[in-house]
Amino acid sequence: MLSDSANIPASTTVKSSLGKYLASIRADRKLTLRQVEEATNKEVSNAYLSQIENEKILKPSPNILHALSEIYSVSYELLMQLAGYITAVSTEKDAGTRHGRLATFAEHNLTSDEEAELMRYLQFIRNRTAHSDKT
Repeated sequence: MLSDSANIPASTTVKSSLGKYLASIRADRKLTLRQVEEATNKEVSNAYLSQIENEKILKPSPNILHALSEIYSVSYELLMQLAGYITAVSTEKDAGTRHGRLATFAEHNLTSDEEAELMRYLQFIRNRTAHSDKT
């Protein structure tokens, strides 16, 4: 189990764009743009999805986001947040607490070996950060 003693500064938080996030999820699901179009009964055209993924369209409609959340089995609320429709809700308790799951990769189908490797890398980063803070 990893220690929580090494805190990662908030400035190192990875910020993902909606387009990059959707592209990574589609790639993880091994779907083509056309397959997504068919899966959504042409509600989301392959050309439109391409424009979203390439950040030509930054705020697609909530209906499009809902269709994609269903196909990809990801959180509709997260897609709405990434598109800028809603803000992340944090309670006072959550404000000072860092969540320790592999949240960045939670929607990706990681093997247990890949997850273990990510955890080892995280430990490496935390150790390096803790060591640099002491110097």
